[in-house]
Amino acid sequence: MTIQQQIIISGVGGQGVLFVTRLLAEAAMMKGFPVLTSETHGMAQRGGTVVSHLKVGDFSSPLIRPFSADGLLAFKSESLAQHGGFVKSGGWAVVNSGGPLQSTGELKVESVDADAIAGNIGNLKSVNLIMLGASLSRLSGDCGLFCTLTDILTVLKMQISGAPAKLESFTAAIHAGYKV
Repeated sequence: MTIQQQIIISGVGGQGVLFVTRLLAEAAMMKGFPVLTSETHGMAQRGGTVVSHLKVGDFSSPLIRPFSADGLLAFKSESLAQHGGFVKSGGWAVVNSGGPLQSTGELKVESVDADAIAGNIGNLKSVNLIMLGASLSRLSGDCGLFCTLTDILTVLKMQISGAPAKLESFTAAIHAGYKV
């Protein structure tokens, strides 16, 4: 099976943008797909913007050009305005937002209140995993992600098998997002 998918993952320092990018990249490699990643995290330690480029498939450069990404995974609502220009017409965005967001004719926008869900499950640092779970459940058909919930959980188990409490917490967060 041939896959070509480009995804922008955006948030601020401390939100786990790089961790989610790594989970997705590992899931792609586990499925036998070629992967390229690149990230920008200049002021990340001070709560600044962090953005990752993830390319799954046969690509020669890790950076995604404007209006070329299939989708945007935005851990902050502001990321839609900041990085939405990377997404091509007909692409998707799954955005952490406390209120509904308007889909445009050019971009399918899914709103998830990951901050509230994180509060409900008692893990305020789990926004990134909640957003990943929500993306896995909300994207289907032609605009679906290259991997499944099972793929991500398999990678997560391989990555943190030595920390059962952390694995349980991370798995619960992904499931909480997936059920939204």
